[in-house]
Amino acid sequence: MKKISCFTKPSTKILFRYCIIAIVFLLICAFLLPTLLNYAPGSINTPFDIEMSYISYTQQFLIVGIVIILSISITTKLLLKDIDNWYMNRDNSKIYNDKNIILKIRKKCFNLPYIIFLIEILLPTVGISGVLFFTGSHHIVMFFKILVILVSLVFLLAIFTYILSKELYDNILASTYKDDIDIGFRLNLKYKIFMQILPVFMSVILLTSFIGYSRSVKEKEDLLFNFYEKNLNNTFSDTTIYDKETVISLLNSMELYDSSHSKILIFDKNVDVIHGNYPSDFLIAYTKELSSQYNGKTYDSYGIDTQGATKLIKTNNGECYVCITYDTFSIEILYFLLCSSIFLTLIIIVTLNLFSNSLVKDIKLVTTGLNSITKNENVKFEKLPVISNDEIGDLVIAFNKVQKLNSEHILQIKNNQETLMESERLASLGQLIGGIAHNLKTPIMSISGAAEGLTDLVKEYDSSIDDPEVNSQDHHDIAKDMSEWIEKIKEYTAYMSDIITAVKGQAVTLSETENVYFDLEELVKRVDILMKHELKNALVYLNVKMKAPENIIIHGDINSLVQVINNMISNSIQAYNGKPEQNIDLILEKVDEKLIISVKDYGSGLPKKVQNKLFKEMITTKGKNGTGLGLYMSYSTIKAHFNGDITFEPEEGKGTTFNIILPL
Repeated sequence: MKKISCFTKPSTKILFRYCIIAIVFLLICAFLLPTLLNYAPGSINTPFDIEMSYISYTQQFLIVGIVIILSISITTKLLLKDIDNWYMNRDNSKIYNDKNIILKIRKKCFNLPYIIFLIEILLPTVGISGVLFFTGSHHIVMFFKILVILVSLVFLLAIFTYILSKELYDNILASTYKDDIDIGFRLNLKYKIFMQILPVFMSVILLTSFIGYSRSVKEKEDLLFNFYEKNLNNTFSDTTIYDKETVISLLNSMELYDSSHSKILIFDKNVDVIHGNYPSDFLIAYTKELSSQYNGKTYDSYGIDTQGATKLIKTNNGECYVCITYDTFSIEILYFLLCSSIFLTLIIIVTLNLFSNSLVKDIKLVTTGLNSITKNENVKFEKLPVISNDEIGDLVIAFNKVQKLNSEHILQIKNNQETLMESERLASLGQLIGGIAHNLKTPIMSISGAAEGLTDLVKEYDSSIDDPEVNSQDHHDIAKDMSEWIEKIKEYTAYMSDIITAVKGQAVTLSETENVYFDLEELVKRVDILMKHELKNALVYLNVKMKAPENIIIHGDINSLVQVINNMISNSIQAYNGKPEQNIDLILEKVDEKLIISVKDYGSGLPKKVQNKLFKEMITTKGKNGTGLGLYMSYSTIKAHFNGDITFEPEEGKGTTFNIILPL
């Protein structure tokens, strides 16, 4: 078996794309999060970052990235294990072409892109939300902000993963396609459009809304910081040494922009809250360590929209930070942006629905035309109108061209079929010539003998006219003998007429067939006449089993049906390979509103390879002596001219039964 490199496995190719997309996704997140969440300057990838989070921001993303890559790798390898096994054994034709295995592979290739799409949306969203909840990150605004950014980015991740990996799944589906194997999860084109476009629009809307919210928060931050920075500088001097009571008094005298804001004193060892809420450990540490580097601005923890303006002053107890903290988020703006996002999403959904319906309608127009061709043999070819100047319009134009060529080909096929059927009819007539000559020879000789007998009787009668010994009884006897010879002549001429009628009927071209009515008695009579010689020469007996009323009327051309039955009887004779004293059953039976004509032999049966191709192509088991036209044309004749069907019941080594099924 040819050695398959692990880099050529389908799972490896798909995994490589997944990992590249995941890495790009992580890099985008690493770049965007500090900006979108207003991380405090100097709080990532610094000693302060390690002090607060134990590991740096970059290390956090590396850990998250490794976990994501490992999860993707393990999940992909497990999900695509069967596909890899099939691909690695592609040199083994038994495995490569096993219908059950191929069916399993195709199901996976159809379903996996959608399954992974949902997993990539749900798993990160639920997982990170759970981590935030169980680690105590219950700040509602921070939770909402992270969730919005996460949903926006994972939507983009999922759709790009789906689009970029779909090509590889399609390649596997193309290599495993069989006419009778095409099973998988069906997703209508309309929903595919929604799945691929709606997440992109939603992500863009959410990110745009969030950026708008961040900018409004930034403006509020600057406004409040400038206000409090000015008041702190006006209230406290850099050179004065204050006692604690004076500091508290001056701080209480300062006007707050909003009563929810807090006034805090942060000493080296303790914190005094003069008004408002107790600050977080993050804000206390940032104030002491980093606020002086950023003009006295301090920040709360990652993703929390709480900031402060600080001023370092001297007191009797040492240096102290006078701090006024404030929340910069605006719940009104948040609600407004959320409602706007929902409204815009609804507009996009309605627009996409109208667009997809229009697109699907155009495609269905072509699909309906194609289906009408495949389902209706007598379809009337009509050009579809071109109503769009785009790829759909090109598709309609191509369809019209195909339809025109198809109509020309069908006309050519019909002409060829008529020629082939006429050739088969003439070939059948050639086989009947010997039988016809034999069948006509016997009645002709009998008529000749009858004529000689009548001649003798005429001479005898003529000589007896003046003979006194001949009485009236003698005249009656002579007249009786003459009548008997005449009856025999009538019988022989009627038989010859039947033969001529049957042969003449078989010589009529199929294309000139007229719709007529005939009964079973006439059908069996013609079959018996035309097949008598061939059956007699082969020493094979035809047993007619009439299980239906002989007066049943059949609509159609009797000559075509006789030819089909004769062809089947000839095939049955040849199935015995010259073995004499054999039987063929011709069974005519009415079942419900159908007539079933069965030709049954007890020969060697049909090989499997012949059974699979029967009626689908011109195949023969007679070698150079056969054309393969017989059954192929018989099937076409019954389908086209009688709206019926032909089935067969093979028993290899025991014989074959062909059933002609005609609606009554």
